[in-house]
Amino acid sequence: MIKQLNTWDFRLVYSAVFLDGSYSMRTVLKNCTLLDGTKDMLIQNDMDIAFENGKITEIGKVNAKKGDVCYDLNGKYVMPGLINLHVHLPAGGKPKNKPLKAEKLAKFALSNELIKSVVLKMCHAYAMQDLLSGVTTVRAVGGLGDLDTRLRDKIEEGLDGPRILAADYAICVPNGHMAGSVSRVASSVDEAVAMVEDLASHNVDLIKLMITGGVMDAKVKGEPGILMMKPDMIKACCDAAHKHNLPVAAHVQSPDGVRAAVRNGVDTIEHGSVLTSHEIDAFKEKNASLVCTLSPALPMAKFPREILGITDVVQYNSNVVFNNMVAGTKAALENGVKVGLGTDTGCPYTTHYNMWRELKYFTKYVGVTPEFALYTATLGNAQIAGLDAITGSIEIGKSADILVADKNPLDDFKNMAVPYMVVARGKVYKEKLVKKYEKCETELDKYC
Repeated sequence: MIKQLNTWDFRLVYSAVFLDGSYSMRTVLKNCTLLDGTKDMLIQNDMDIAFENGKITEIGKVNAKKGDVCYDLNGKYVMPGLINLHVHLPAGGKPKNKPLKAEKLAKFALSNELIKSVVLKMCHAYAMQDLLSGVTTVRAVGGLGDLDTRLRDKIEEGLDGPRILAADYAICVPNGHMAGSVSRVASSVDEAVAMVEDLASHNVDLIKLMITGGVMDAKVKGEPGILMMKPDMIKACCDAAHKHNLPVAAHVQSPDGVRAAVRNGVDTIEHGSVLTSHEIDAFKEKNASLVCTLSPALPMAKFPREILGITDVVQYNSNVVFNNMVAGTKAALENGVKVGLGTDTGCPYTTHYNMWRELKYFTKYVGVTPEFALYTATLGNAQIAGLDAITGSIEIGKSADILVADKNPLDDFKNMAVPYMVVARGKVYKEKLVKKYEKCETELDKYC
């Protein structure tokens, strides 16, 4: 029997959740228009999908059985849940007209266990924004202390939320990028390696390095992303991380930074820059990947300065970073380097609910097809994160991580902005709306 979701159905489904976040009863999505996660994103009409205990069990025509929870989707578009490879959970991207004192706020947030518990709840609220907007997996690449792994573990124990790959705090050098906030300062190679060991003891999923400066660090026009972490420290951190089978992600926004990072063991370059043949060769030799993050750079580069409260130097350098990132991403794709997508959520005007905009920018500015953009944000990102055996596509045996949209996202990614339904590890979320920042949406819509 096919039925629509009502309050009783929701309570029934909710009550059946296991501690791992999955459900004991079988759920069937009937009459789907399926985008399965392959590169071509071929549309398959009139499909059914069944999942049980958090895993997809049948695809095609599914005969409903007594006890099944069934949803007739009436041709709605079903695709893998999105994967966001670059978020910062302590911040929500709320529009601001002046920079925050991030170091001071971070010190207060970690000052005692009571305040940490409040901040953890805030991080969870932001993670739920990711989930309810269709992002079923996030990679948290720089947070406050050990809050990211704490939240990850609570979600693994049954708390609502997306799958989290957690790095906890990033490692930087004195006066490095985000020093004192989501980065801790290592003044020597030994200190940096000790931090890697500390993070490994917290069972992090990856290590994050701040290898170059960023837009806000630059003092003069034309020098965003200068190399700050020396190659010997990069190598020592990567060697220590790899001994624990931990991949290394690195904030990099210059060609020198890319070359130093990849040559010394970094697995994923976050943001990126212009790539010459030297950098391309390094990527291929080391099998490294590039994670493109256009969402934070675009408003800093394109918005009127008075909206953001930034200086002329910051905006000039933001344009440099944005244009170089676009050029580097194009070069990577043209030369067979694996490219993923993230939003760098937490930056001004970069929210946890707008992953669809990153796909839009990817097609508009990098020039890929909508099919390839959606593939990149699903199975492509899963491959970079090492999760492609678990999620990223609609396949039997994989996690039931699913986004349902009323209209075809390949016609306009905005069709994903308010999902009809989200499924995360078999748990159904429906008719739960994310509160959005009106000013943020109004300004960003001008560039979509």
